[in-house]
Amino acid sequence: MFIAMNRFRVALGSENDFEQMWLTRESRLREVPGFEVFHLLRGPAAEDHVLYASHTVWATKEQFEAWTQSDAFRQAHRDAGQTARRPSYLGPPQFEGFEVLQTVDKP
Repeated sequence: MFIAMNRFRVALGSENDFEQMWLTRESRLREVPGFEVFHLLRGPAAEDHVLYASHTVWATKEQFEAWTQSDAFRQAHRDAGQTARRPSYLGPPQFEGFEVLQTVDKP
């Protein structure tokens, strides 16, 4: 299993625009081999931003990497940053990839 995360530092005052951009976008993830689950996370606020993360679980790292090279990926990201009310970011998203070593499920 592989977890792909992007962390976004969204400038204060742009939170609603950022959330609406994500919540109203067309997602094709369910059609992609290896995709398991997606979460959009809102984290703590700091003096100048709110921390958000996109959290996606994949069956394998190879399937995640194949998705990043696919037409589905290009289609999903073709309008990135092109919304009428573009949120303000403090720097680019920070990608973090994790190979899962242990999982504890609820019985």
